[in-house]
Amino acid sequence: MYERVGYMLKRAQAALRASMDEELAANDLNTAQFAALFALKREPGLSNADLARRAFVTPQTMIRIVEGLESRGLIVRTPHPTHGRVLETSLSPSGKKLVATCSQGVIDVEARMLRLLSAREQSQLFELLNRCVEGLE
Repeated sequence: MYERVGYMLKRAQAALRASMDEELAANDLNTAQFAALFALKREPGLSNADLARRAFVTPQTMIRIVEGLESRGLIVRTPHPTHGRVLETSLSPSGKKLVATCSQGVIDVEARMLRLLSAREQSQLFELLNRCVEGLE
């Protein structure tokens, strides 16, 4: 089992997540919360279901994340213009500021993870992982 690609992928993901959580803790965030905020920076107006998919969490977990981010004043939820039961979510000014503050730390964590790889190896890794995803989709 320890020589399986899937096992190594999971170890890398777990190490990356732990390092990102450690970096984000200074701003009272975790990786899933940051992922939701970052998704909203890129795509304002996402629903909870969309946010859950982008943050790799369940819709039930995203409900709790959104409630927490809203109570901190980091996001604003408004009714969808045509779908009455759907709430669109966007960043508040303080949410935008926090995403900007945290983004560099997350980039630094990824750079630390990749520091033992050459630029060519980093590019190859990206391409190979992308092809693995395509193989499963």
